[in-house]
Amino acid sequence: MKNPVKRVAAIHDLSGFGRASLTVVMPILSTMGIQVCPLPTAVLSTHSKFTEYHFVDLTEHMPEIIRHWKDLGLEFDAIYSGFLGSHRQIAIVIEFIEHFRRDRQLVVVDPVLGDDGVLYGPLSVDMIDEMRSLIAFADVITPNLTEAALLLDRPYNPKVTVNEVKDWIVSLAGKGPQIVIVTSVPEIEQGKKTSVIAYNNKDRRFWKVMCEYLPANYPGTGDAFASVVVGSLLQGDSLPIALDRAVQFISLGVRATFGYSYDTKEGILLERVLDNLRSSVQICSYEILD
Repeated sequence: MKNPVKRVAAIHDLSGFGRASLTVVMPILSTMGIQVCPLPTAVLSTHSKFTEYHFVDLTEHMPEIIRHWKDLGLEFDAIYSGFLGSHRQIAIVIEFIEHFRRDRQLVVVDPVLGDDGVLYGPLSVDMIDEMRSLIAFADVITPNLTEAALLLDRPYNPKVTVNEVKDWIVSLAGKGPQIVIVTSVPEIEQGKKTSVIAYNNKDRRFWKVMCEYLPANYPGTGDAFASVVVGSLLQGDSLPIALDRAVQFISLGVRATFGYSYDTKEGILLERVLDNLRSSVQICSYEILD
């Protein structure tokens, strides 16, 4: 029987406190009218920006969860992976994609590795090599600037130019994914702005959406951005519209949070802005890059 709503297998960790991973993925996609089936990769007391967090690797449990889903004959409109608790999980996720893949399905890999030039706390360098294998199975990947550099084994440069990022993106697309979206790209000549740059290898077009920079760092915004992109593409939006919706949502979330005296490690006040996902794009700010 055909599922009356779109269904996503979300392969992410679960952090008990701090708006990140599944506590961001599930409300965003649910608000966008999409059923989320979580396949947890790890359980953390908090996300890794907090100190002394408790971490439980679920590698040994994932195959049994997947076995049960296979027995049930589940089908998914999208497979969406994020933070993985161990480099050993890459082979599990690849096997999952190969088994559950079907025509007209969306496979999105957010290659969660690090930020600001460094790996996230629980991860080892083994994850980088394994992640290079996983992105070959994706239709869409959404690395930030640090993750793009790690995947390509290039030095992280916070002052990289847009043209250099375009070269990086083409190299990443050559590894398998049709669409590459790189976030946190500095706009050196624009002052306090950053951008998201995307490339569709099918039509060889580059798209860019810029956003204003605010002096605050909220963990989980990458998870939120990728989730809005997934939801938008499943709703039938074009790539540039999906980018626009995701950037607008994150910008709104940051602005709704920034004025409070508030521990930024808790993430954006997602609950204040979720309803905005029910409306269409108000302002289209994307541009085509030469």
